Amino acid sequence: MLHATSALMLLFFLTSACAQSPGTAKLAESLSGERALEYVRKQVEFGPRPSGSEELKQCRNWIRGELEGFGYQVEDDAFTAQTPYGPIPMHNLIARKGAGDKGVIALATHYETKLMEGIRFVGANDAGSSTGLLLELARVLAESKDGLDYWFIFFDGEEAFIEWSTFDSLYGSRHLAKRWKEEGVLSRIKALILLDMIGDRDLGILRDMNSTPWLMEMVWRTAVEIGMQDILSTYRAAIEDDHLPFLAAGVPAVDIIDLEYGPGNSFWHTEQDTLDKLSAASLEKVGRLVIAVLGKLQERFAK
Repeated sequence: MLHATSALMLLFFLTSACAQSPGTAKLAESLSGERALEYVRKQVEFGPRPSGSEELKQCRNWIRGELEGFGYQVEDDAFTAQTPYGPIPMHNLIARKGAGDKGVIALATHYETKLMEGIRFVGANDAGSSTGLLLELARVLAESKDGLDYWFIFFDGEEAFIEWSTFDSLYGSRHLAKRWKEEGVLSRIKALILLDMIGDRDLGILRDMNSTPWLMEMVWRTAVEIGMQDILSTYRAAIEDDHLPFLAAGVPAVDIIDLEYGPGNSFWHTEQDTLDKLSAASLEKVGRLVIAVLGKLQERFAK
């Protein structure tokens, strides 16, 4: 007789497999939450990583090395942001294999930590968790032969330096959305999936009211279909995050985010945002959900 936990896991995998195509299910099986958590651990080892810091440079070089090891061509989208502290150099990283001639599904995160005076803020969940999972997704999808290309974007400068505003926030995504619109690249982006703060042991993905409705609904429905309704929160909110500049430019986008981190969100932007608060299981569940959604997006845009 199976142990109760084992039986539940077996039921979960059988349900997931039935709800996904064979190709998507195989990709999901190869994704490892433990490996994603190790990527988070590596980032935390660099310490606080605010924009313009030597620690973020070291982290960026490591991220780039991992992506190149998976076979991607990595662009360093360097620019200078005008911030309340004056001009600060920033770097978005963009990993590609294909040119996106048939269209692109972009997967994104921010990889810098908020500048916090007087505390050691290592950002295990914000933004270590989403960066770690995006690296694991890049590894798993590196040999994908799907119709639309996958591009992986690591934004710099999501965090406000002083107080969140349209000026002091989203530096990297504002820059890239503007640049790609001017260059005619945005027309290739069929959808953008943004990940942020998805490693919490007590995971609860909220329903973001700023996300494109049909894409948010696809995420929600897919989670239920593959047996992951337990990670969905009943909380709804209009989230301001790196998807906003792309939404404003006409790109369908969704933010997969948990904003209840610790009791009363008490771990967020504090020195308590440490690795022990995270779970490989949470990372793996979100990763499997994203892969299932990617399969549906591929089907949607192949029609």
